[in-house]
Amino acid sequence: MAREIARDFAGEPVHFVGVLKGAVFFLADLARQYPGEVSMDFIAVSSYGEKTQSSGQVRLTKDLDTSIEGKNVLVVEDILDTGLTLQYLLRILEQRRPKSLRVAVLLDKPDRRQAPVRADYVGFAIPNEFVVGYGLDYAERYRNFPHVGVLAFSKSGKREKPEA
Repeated sequence: MAREIARDFAGEPVHFVGVLKGAVFFLADLARQYPGEVSMDFIAVSSYGEKTQSSGQVRLTKDLDTSIEGKNVLVVEDILDTGLTLQYLLRILEQRRPKSLRVAVLLDKPDRRQAPVRADYVGFAIPNEFVVGYGLDYAERYRNFPHVGVLAFSKSGKREKPEA
């Protein structure tokens, strides 16, 4: 993915905007593999809280520290689910007049889409299951897993251990 992004930006500097907290590991690995000039910043939005499904209510919880005006911006996100969070985020960032605005996601759940958004770069398309690890969490747990696994629930609704 890093090579594809570099090819598309044709040697121009790119400003990675990581969406906290979930995209931290993906952004770090993507930036290390990126062959060109990268600057980075972070933004945080939330629509999950401690639930397994997006509430649909999106809010900004941490803004960027630097201006993106006139920059090639790559939003780096862990997962594209309903698209409501990304739609909200893109609306905010477009108002700040970047030179270009593209999106890279590690995981895409196209079956869950409610908003008309898409990622320019997708690591993996996945089915509608709740996943954790490699930055993805459930109630702030499991982010540190070095892999992505499905969070299983018993028939009673209790959480079981994630499956790799």
